[in-house]
Amino acid sequence: MSEEVKANDSSNYGASSIQVLEGLEAVRKRPAMYIGDIGVKGLHHLVYEVVDNSIDEALAGHCDTIHVTINEDNSITVVDNGRGIPVDMHEKEGKSALEVVMTVLHAGGKFDKDSYKVSGGLHGVGVSCVNALSTLLHVEVSRNGKLYMQEYECGIPKFPVKEIGTSTNNGTAVTFLPDASIFIESVYKFDILANRLRELAYLNAGITLTLTDKRFVNEDGTFKNELFFSNEGLKEFVEYIDEAREKLIDSVIHIVTEKNGTPVEIAMTYNTSYNENIHSYVNNINTIEGGTHLSGFRRGLTRTLKKYAEDTKLLDKLKIEISGDDFREGLTAVISIKVQEPQFEGQTKTKLGNNEVIGSVEMAVSEALGNYLEENPKSARTIVDKVILAATARHAARKAREMVQRKSPLSGGGLPGKLADCADKDPAKCELFLVEGDSAGGTAKQGRSRQFQAILPLRGKILNVEKAMQHKVLESEEIRNIYTALGVTIGTVDDSKALNMAKLRYHKIIIMTDADVDGSHIATLIMTFFFRHMKELIEQGYLYIATPPLYLVKKGKNEEYCWNDLQRQVFIEKYGGGVEGGVHTQRYKGLGEMNEIQLWDTTMNPENRTLRQVTIENAATADHVFSMLMGDDVAPRRQFIEENATYAKIDA
Repeated sequence: MSEEVKANDSSNYGASSIQVLEGLEAVRKRPAMYIGDIGVKGLHHLVYEVVDNSIDEALAGHCDTIHVTINEDNSITVVDNGRGIPVDMHEKEGKSALEVVMTVLHAGGKFDKDSYKVSGGLHGVGVSCVNALSTLLHVEVSRNGKLYMQEYECGIPKFPVKEIGTSTNNGTAVTFLPDASIFIESVYKFDILANRLRELAYLNAGITLTLTDKRFVNEDGTFKNELFFSNEGLKEFVEYIDEAREKLIDSVIHIVTEKNGTPVEIAMTYNTSYNENIHSYVNNINTIEGGTHLSGFRRGLTRTLKKYAEDTKLLDKLKIEISGDDFREGLTAVISIKVQEPQFEGQTKTKLGNNEVIGSVEMAVSEALGNYLEENPKSARTIVDKVILAATARHAARKAREMVQRKSPLSGGGLPGKLADCADKDPAKCELFLVEGDSAGGTAKQGRSRQFQAILPLRGKILNVEKAMQHKVLESEEIRNIYTALGVTIGTVDDSKALNMAKLRYHKIIIMTDADVDGSHIATLIMTFFFRHMKELIEQGYLYIATPPLYLVKKGKNEEYCWNDLQRQVFIEKYGGGVEGGVHTQRYKGLGEMNEIQLWDTTMNPENRTLRQVTIENAATADHVFSMLMGDDVAPRRQFIEENATYAKIDA
């Protein structure tokens, strides 16, 4: 770690380093303002806030190990071996600095430039916000040979900070139990936390993070656990993301440098796919909307590759103009920068706005990539050949795109013939069901509410876009129908592949397939299409999956729909006395086996149905999973299925 990133020595890190910006009122009244929402995302965000404090200690050079534990009661414990939060009296507040950090919003060492040069955490709400939203929080600090402790209820201290013993190590341990009266979801998911800790390990090479789940015991009596550690940082991150893709070049280009006082780390490689996959981070925050660091990367990549191709006369025979998009087809890259005072903008406050960063990143890319191309002429030629192929395909895609957009989607003639549209024209009230097969589509058309529900039947399995060039995607009739039914167009002034949603006609797009293996495969194909070509719709929360029942179970006058075998067994226990005989089970092999009333009652009626919203909890993990499930490499897919088959569900 460079000296510029390191904070002052721990001897200067005391109560005076803790600055108080504002109080903690309103967090319990309006939690979503501080942590995003009160569902799954917000629940897990509490863990990230505590872990971010430990990561900041690591960035400052004072911590290398962080342990996260999900306890039996669904509380969380985070332990690090940092310096320990200061416990001496805070002059302004007249109480222990530890209590100030835990009870005052925006109080922490990261606001003092001498304590932390850079820090993670998007809004800096910190552990005090976690405290306010927990029924119980217990913190222990090991510092200067002593052990200190304090407990809180809903953010209120139960007693002043106590000295409870001695300690040979330094560090902080925080245990908190989220307030179930605030959160609509209170069960922590191992995989969500594991994905974030894995990401943090790649972004911060040399730090050990562990995740232990005390709710699950292995056969050998140990708790379920996973360890995350990366020696080579982003190089290994790119290898993980591209695990299931065919390599175009053998190596990962790994850049670790500092430009104009900004630490820059970039890893990039090319594969044989037709997708561009760039993941960008600022101070460990996933900037899903990009920003100035992404602009700098793209500019440096395009200029350097174009100059090399022109200097080596590899473009002499090309009759068409090359665009920036062409240089990024088949590219997988991760960009991570550290900025002392990041300025975020955009809809989700995850777009970097610091203009000084553009030049720093562009310079880093130009230097390192230029050297790589000169030293690896064979790989350089392979990349340029890929760029030329991309440019040629882009011209073909333009014609296909014009065919998709030739007619206005909002004029009656522009809508697909199979679309049964709804009467309402307010997108916020309208739903589009993408239904597997004409038969089920016909049933859905009969059973729907014509006022706000539209039906678009899809014939068979749509194209696997993971393995198709863009013009092939746009030549697919089923995919063209989706574009025109939705009313979206492709291409903006800045980005020829960007999605224009100005005329989007539905704010709920619902994938409705059979409740069997084939149906799951079709749903995954459709989700892959949306993830690769309409990711903005997922990010806006517009994509859903319908959940039709598996069974209709009857005994005498009693009948119930069952969505899984457990529900069916409960019915048998209740009405059949535990004996299956006499209980009639109708297994729905497909949507078409239900009549329109049954389909409406179970799957389409907003009063009764269960919709699963498709979200991208972690873009890099989703990228890895889709490429593995829908790519050509069988081995990783088989391993994934074997590990997840017992509890498989459609999610992204």
